[in-house]
Amino acid sequence: MLTVDFSRFPLAPGDRVLDLGCGAGRHAFECYRRGARVVALDRNGEEIREVARWFAAMREAGEAPAGAEATALQGDALALPFPDDSFDVVIVSEVMEHIPDDKGVLAEMVRVLRPGGRIAVTVPRYGPEKVCWALSDAYHEVEGGHIRIYRADELLAKLREAGLRPYGTHHAHALHSPYWWLKCAFGVNRDGDEAALPVRAYHRLLVWDIMKKPLATRLAENLLNPVLGKSFVAYATKPHLPSGADAAAAAGEERA
Repeated sequence: MLTVDFSRFPLAPGDRVLDLGCGAGRHAFECYRRGARVVALDRNGEEIREVARWFAAMREAGEAPAGAEATALQGDALALPFPDDSFDVVIVSEVMEHIPDDKGVLAEMVRVLRPGGRIAVTVPRYGPEKVCWALSDAYHEVEGGHIRIYRADELLAKLREAGLRPYGTHHAHALHSPYWWLKCAFGVNRDGDEAALPVRAYHRLLVWDIMKKPLATRLAENLLNPVLGKSFVAYATKPHLPSGADAAAAAGEERA
């Protein structure tokens, strides 16, 4: 289940991609399938080991084209172990709402992204997330849980403040919003057979939708995304720095 829409966020074979806070690796796997040179980074060592196993299985099964590369790495989003301008593409999906120093994370992403590179940022959408917080304290008052809710204009302002130029936005996963409202209402920590019947039933619907991708639910989600989309997605570029005479002129203006 991808949150980033690669029809709006083009990826070329050979692109250097950082999936920052990769979690289970869904976006990293898609980039690998598309021929990119991918680094999947997360602070959770157990998840990184699992992502590395999936990379190896994909490689063995021939799911990635020739020239594609994939590395899973444990690391800190606030101190990335890469030189400046290392990546053509950075993806940070459902991560920033967890980190107190979100400006620090943005600064690191901008540092390792090359001028002209592209970035995709996804966060829980304000409206559906507010409902979850209202229904359940346990949803967000846990270690490593969500510590903030972004409004769309707030996130875009932070991207601009970090030196990025947003060029597109959309919402995703409308069918998942009711599922999380049910989880929050009936017990967010009750999983599997312990979950309430409405939660289990809706979960079966989501699994069926993900596996079968029926046209009816795809159309329904596309229609509902602007209203109920669980995630807000923003795309931006890192501007090219002025060079030569332009840079000298800009520096002179700043000194003046």
